[in-house]
Formats: sequence, structure tokens, C-alpha cells
Amino acid sequence: MINRELIRLKLVQITYSYYQNGSKNPAAAEKELLLSLSRAYDLYNSMLLLMVELNRMALRMLEMRQSRAKRLGENAFLSAKFVENRFMHQLESNKQLQKYRENQRFDWADQEEYVRLLYGKIEESEYFKTYMTSGKNSYEEDREIWRLIYRHLICNNEELDSVLEEMDLYWNDDKVIVDTFVLKTINRFTAESTADQPLLPEYKDVSDQEFATCLLQKAIANKDYYYDLIASTTRKWDINRVALMDRIILQLALAEIISFPGIPVSVSINEYVEIAKMYSTSKSGKYINATLDNIAKRLIEENKLIKNS
Repeated sequence: MINRELIRLKLVQITYSYYQNGSKNPAAAEKELLLSLSRAYDLYNSMLLLMVELNRMALRMLEMRQSRAKRLGENAFLSAKFVENRFMHQLESNKQLQKYRENQRFDWADQEEYVRLLYGKIEESEYFKTYMTSGKNSYEEDREIWRLIYRHLICNNEELDSVLEEMDLYWNDDKVIVDTFVLKTINRFTAESTADQPLLPEYKDVSDQEFATCLLQKAIANKDYYYDLIASTTRKWDINRVALMDRIILQLALAEIISFPGIPVSVSINEYVEIAKMYSTSKSGKYINATLDNIAKRLIEENKLIKNS
């Protein structure tokens, strides 16, 4: 699950904190980086477990309504279609998710009030009403309703963001990208999926953790060299007048371009330009792009960098 896009975002956050706090301990920064990445994987599993808890809330609500109807002598039909959703039964019985849950102290059952509130919004949604009255009975429909619920009610949910922030300070920064991984996971399930259906692994590739730690080490150890490269491109502009976030993005980008020749220069530049748009000023993207492009061209001309496209 943890891919290089997420790693780059984490590296910018950790490196910014490292310099902002005046830290002199690179080993502590590396430990913080790995912890932060691990917590992103925790969030991924927690979002899957939130869906499971929402389904359990649906069952409790159905049983309560059935009990009330029986007590009042009512004959109203109460559909169990949602709680019998086949995709959700697969997710709830998934061995990998169950194992994760057993090893965690956190449980969405402890957030019953919020889960009930969120489930109420599910019932109010038009796609839920359409699902319950469609007359269809297919696995694809069962999976699709949960994809819609996640995309419309769990993604970009400010109330949920507040709940997550109270649980873990790391999670708000990770939520947007983790949401994409959860949606990919939903799409990977099929009618034939068993309890052994693999969820996304913690790292997409075994080399990604090494990439993360090595890039952080290079960025910190060779800071002065990277700043000299930046200063030589800023036309006598004092490097210290460049915004700290822009300096850090450039520092990490140069560390990647120089230390990882297997990654095309254009890919590295584009990745950090996008990060600049997210974390810095409106003009930072163009500045980062122009500065990195100029430095890369000069290093290639000086045979200090292999041209890789």
C-alpha cells in the first residue's frame, strides 16, 4: 500500500519538521519517518474496519426495528438486504483484516455515537434507497453500494477527519491518499473471493522502505551541496530568502535525482512539483519546476548526472 507517492509526501513532512524544530538527530528523523509510514497503513486497515462496523450498526438497527414492530404488532416488511450484503460478509471474514484487528487496541465499537450518525447518513442517501428497492440481487450491486458509500460519505468527510485527528495525529495528513487505496481494495474483491483474499500489503515493493530511509539520509547529509546547487540557479538570490518548504522540496528532489538514477528525472521533477502545489505557495510549482530543470540540465552537461527519461 505504501508507494513512493506517499513516501515522498511523508519525507517532505518529516524533513520540514526536522529543520523547523532545529533537530540535529537524523536517526530520530528516520525513526519518525518509519513510524509515520506505519501509521498510514494502520489508517488503511482502520477505514476497512469502519465499513465493517457500519454494517454491524445496520444489523443492530434492523434488529431493533424488528423488535419494535413485533412489540407493536405491526406487519411492516423490513428488508435485510443491506446487512446480508455479500461483499461486506467477505470483508468482515477476511483473515488478514481479522488478524490486524486482534492486534489493535483501537475499536470502532468505541465510537458508537459517531458510527450511528454516519450510518444514518447512509440510510438517507439516494444510492442506498435505490439499492434497497432495486429488486436486483447481484454481487456486483452489493460491492458497488459500498464503493458509493465510501466515495461519497467517507472520503472528504470533515466530521470523520475530526474523529480521526483525535485518534492519531498522523492520520489527517494521510486520509486523502489512503482513501484511494481503500477504493482500490474494494474493486479487487470478486464474487469468488474467499477469507484468504489478500488486502494491500504494507509496502507496495520491498525496496520502497529502503528508498524512504536512504532518500532521507541523503537529503540531510548532503544539504549544503544541494543548497549550493539551488543558490547557483537563483541568480544571486539569497538561498535563505527562499521559503523553507520550497527549500526542503528542492533538497529532497535533488537528493532523489542524484542518488536514484534509475528513476527518470522528469518523473522526480513532476512528483515534487505536485507536492509543492499541495504544501507551498501558488507560485511554488513553477519555481520548483524551473529550478530543478535548470540544475538537472547543468549536471547532465557536466557529466555529473546521467540523462534518464
